[in-house]
Amino acid sequence: MRSIFYKEINSFFSSIVGYVALLVFIIACSLFLWVIPDYSMLNFGYASMDRFFEIAPWLLLLLVPAVTMRSFSDEFRTGTIEWLSTKPLRDLDIILGKYFATLALIFFAILPTVIYVITIYSLALPDNNPDYGAIIGSYCGLFFLAATFAAVGVFCSSLTANQVVGFLISLLSCFLLYTGFERLSHVPAFAQGIDYYLSMVGMEFHYNSISRGLIDSRDVIYFLSVIFFFISLTRFMLRNRTTEGVRHS
Repeated sequence: MRSIFYKEINSFFSSIVGYVALLVFIIACSLFLWVIPDYSMLNFGYASMDRFFEIAPWLLLLLVPAVTMRSFSDEFRTGTIEWLSTKPLRDLDIILGKYFATLALIFFAILPTVIYVITIYSLALPDNNPDYGAIIGSYCGLFFLAATFAAVGVFCSSLTANQVVGFLISLLSCFLLYTGFERLSHVPAFAQGIDYYLSMVGMEFHYNSISRGLIDSRDVIYFLSVIFFFISLTRFMLRNRTTEGVRHS
């Protein structure tokens, strides 16, 4: 698994695409938080990171599929998946190596945003310090959300040998899982009690719950369950493709 992890990190940064993806994410965050008037924290009037945590999930919706789209698509396109299957590696080792590499890249993308907290602290009045409990909780929620997006993205990459198709499937899937159920719960036909349970199926509900600063075990279990589900689906798809390749050979 470690060799796959290092291979993914090296391949991501061996081309300019990796650097561009991370740079675009950081620049987009900075533009929304400090330049665009409707979202700027300078116009918000409070020492709070709420603006960032409202915008960040939507930016991750673009970043994570861009990072994961080549996870398995490249292996299928170049035929190296058969080469990997001959190595003393289990399917789960390959999947987790790619998954943890994606998490590391996402962590490196989110890490520079900590400077926003330092900036807000330096700009705030002495009696209006930021709520660090809520900020830590929101960062935890953001990382859980990104980790779940990564599991979905790796699975979507295992469905096709085309990177662009993998990106689009991942983008649509993450969007539906994040906000689709929340939007569906607002339909008047579901306003008789089922709306709350529909909302609970979506990621947005649990992300907002953790972002309040209280890390509830139910939210953590939800994210871990979704991650486990999509990792299992990826393993199933990889095993099927490997079996089909053996048959054809």
